[in-house]
Amino acid sequence: MNKEHFIENYRIAFGDYELPVAFWYSDESTGVSEKTKGCFIKDLKPAREGQLMSFNLDTISCGGGKVYTGFMELPSYIPEFVSTKECYKKTPGMVTQFVNDLKIPDKSGKFLNFVSIDKVENFENLEGLIFFATPDVLSGLVSWTQFDTNAPDAVSVPFGSGCSSMVAQTVVENQNNGSRTFLGMFDPSVRPHLESNILSFAIPMSRFKIMYHTLSLSCLKGTHGWLKVKNRIESGE
Repeated sequence: MNKEHFIENYRIAFGDYELPVAFWYSDESTGVSEKTKGCFIKDLKPAREGQLMSFNLDTISCGGGKVYTGFMELPSYIPEFVSTKECYKKTPGMVTQFVNDLKIPDKSGKFLNFVSIDKVENFENLEGLIFFATPDVLSGLVSWTQFDTNAPDAVSVPFGSGCSSMVAQTVVENQNNGSRTFLGMFDPSVRPHLESNILSFAIPMSRFKIMYHTLSLSCLKGTHGWLKVKNRIESGE
């Protein structure tokens, strides 16, 4: 897979819309590593703009963020908080079961890195790509994903925080060589940290290795229907 070739096809499909963010783990910090204040999703804005950001157990301040990035096991207070305080699940036990069933790989001692795809050398060692997308862009991403599959879960919307849908689900799927992609950022707690018209769309590298070859074959190559959407994306309407 050639990064420049992908970016060229991406530009044909989406024009000058922002590129996806690549993320991966490393043994050492590879970029800016500062202590976050609350949800670290708001600290990804520089990564979307091309600055390499690195996070680890010590710099992520949110307990859920530590769990869903694999830096820490689930502490006892989180299920109670998510259920009784945030009211996102009926019982604390449901939260515990969700996290346990996810089987997030242990990444303690590692750094989690994010940067726009044009700033990485190649696709090696990446966990996945994250698109921060408007409804029109999501239309294209979902159409691209479903081009070569009839799987009902090709695009999945699992329960979870922003970092869960964006990082944990993608890492687990990639580790299992799975083919699901993930819509995210529906968690009300993360919404204030994003633009009002933006959701995330995460593609694990296990799936992207196939989708890389289908981007230029799908409707995103410039069909009559897609060009109408692309024109609206480029006009910013």
